[in-house]
Amino acid sequence: MTAERQLARQQEADGRRIVPGVTPYHPAYVVWELTLRCDHACRHCGSRAIKPRPDELTTAEALKVVSQLADLGTKEVVLIGGEAYLHEGFLEIVKALATAGITPVMTSGGMGITPQRAKDMAAAGLKRISISIDGLEAAHNLIRKRPDSFQQTAKALMACREAGMDISANTHFNRLNQADLEGLYEHLRQLGVRSWQVQITAALGRAADQPEMLFQPWDLLNFVPRLAALKRRGLQEQLLIMPGNNLGYFGPEEAILRSLYAGGNEHFQGCQAGKYVMGIESQGDVKGCPSLQSAVYSGGNLRQQSLKTIWDQSAELAFRRQPIELWGFCAECPFAQVCQGGCNFTAHALFGRPGNNPFCHFRARHFAAKGRRERLILKTPAPGQPFDHARFELIEEAFDAPDPGSHERPLRVVAGGE
Repeated sequence: MTAERQLARQQEADGRRIVPGVTPYHPAYVVWELTLRCDHACRHCGSRAIKPRPDELTTAEALKVVSQLADLGTKEVVLIGGEAYLHEGFLEIVKALATAGITPVMTSGGMGITPQRAKDMAAAGLKRISISIDGLEAAHNLIRKRPDSFQQTAKALMACREAGMDISANTHFNRLNQADLEGLYEHLRQLGVRSWQVQITAALGRAADQPEMLFQPWDLLNFVPRLAALKRRGLQEQLLIMPGNNLGYFGPEEAILRSLYAGGNEHFQGCQAGKYVMGIESQGDVKGCPSLQSAVYSGGNLRQQSLKTIWDQSAELAFRRQPIELWGFCAECPFAQVCQGGCNFTAHALFGRPGNNPFCHFRARHFAAKGRRERLILKTPAPGQPFDHARFELIEEAFDAPDPGSHERPLRVVAGGE
């Protein structure tokens, strides 16, 4: 999910522009994991969702959180899981958010969204829904580990559109599905999708266990220009493509990728975690971003502290409110002051700390101009917890060095999935 896009939507809706560094920090945009229970067990899932946490917030506890969000000025809440609709109080929480003046939206794999469930969600006040589609049928089903998953995404989108919700899509791209970029654009356009978020798969959770599927930094040299070409096309064909926070950074396509309109001149303005963005885990832990590593960035629990106290006083949430320590290439980058090392959870997932992010288009181009490239090599596996990470080593090599595939155990994309 991209904070820039959601903040821009909010600004257009309420006529109030959030200016980073000027507007007072508050959790304008919140991503709330209602449960880790899920009807998928995706290969790339950062939270390793499938079973609920043993101590998830009850419906009554969640409703108290809604009022605290309203008091802090939250404008939009994205409900996620696992699958948010598998929480017993899902519809009640949606209705409470809408009643409090907070726009409820949802990101979903879509497996359990029937026409009736879509109608119920819309009636409760859900305004928008983004369905996760990770490639065309073979790649999507392989990544999501269900042979019926791809077909159900189309059914879910149609059911939600018929129920009156705005529909959009989101995709993680990696070495398994990068060839599907243009074909997936055509598929989404035919389904009537008008907004598509694209990001790269980060080495979080189960994706850390599948390093062979991850991009190498030089893969951006092919992927980003292709995405920018589709962005230009989409602006003409009413399909808005926006990059997630871990994709891009100051290559020649930066402005077109980040802008909402043709001719825009936007650029990445640094991670907004703990500034205007916040994440809530299903057991009540609060983070500055929903994808940040829980063990390091959880700033408190809603059963022990109020949301205001956590937001105002937690050092873990406030870590981006001051410049962070940059190292490696990022410390010397000409865009260091504004970029601040790009996406924190992506960098932390590689090296155990933020501040040096090799998944950067500008950086990949810099090395390629010298006939060089950077390669990530897995050194220490992830321990197997939600939002955990492995450890990687970064080496520099000749650009035309043999590529054995990202790592040693290549997955195969076959017709129909596995």
